[in-house]
Amino acid sequence: MISQTAPVSSLKVTSPVSAKPENVLTTDQLVKIYGGRAVVDGINMHVNAGEIVGLLGPNGAGKTTSFYMIVGLVRPNSGRVIFSDTDVTNYPMYKRARLGMGYLPQEESIFRKMTVEQNIMAILETLPLSKTERRNRCDQLLHQFGIERIAKNTALTLSGGEKRRLTIARSLVTKP
Repeated sequence: MISQTAPVSSLKVTSPVSAKPENVLTTDQLVKIYGGRAVVDGINMHVNAGEIVGLLGPNGAGKTTSFYMIVGLVRPNSGRVIFSDTDVTNYPMYKRARLGMGYLPQEESIFRKMTVEQNIMAILETLPLSKTERRNRCDQLLHQFGIERIAKNTALTLSGGEKRRLTIARSLVTKP
């Protein structure tokens, strides 16, 4: 459920995961003020495991700012973000990622001069995993996204679809 006084609406699709839904994300009265103007004014959101939620609204309604506050790119002026029963409001983005919160930007988010494999390994190296665990997880992601054959190619040479698959693979490194 999402509520806010600004004109942002939600689209929610639920898949049956269990009889009792597990709340994985809650926002409580998130507020963001820029230049004396509240661009987000008290957004409340509850997302259960298995739900897909979209924020809908006109340009300037606060959709992107709300999302950025949730993932930690922007600090709210007030309110809270609760993720898996942990208040992450003041956590930087990397700490939220370690808890399993993922962020997939619309624009490509890859290191263009690195290989596909190096791009995935760069994210894996931020996690407390052994070298073997990192290698296995990298191989798993390469296979899962059908990019094993281009693992040694630099990201600069990839097609648009290959870049997108790499971006998604990188975002799933932390198993969000």
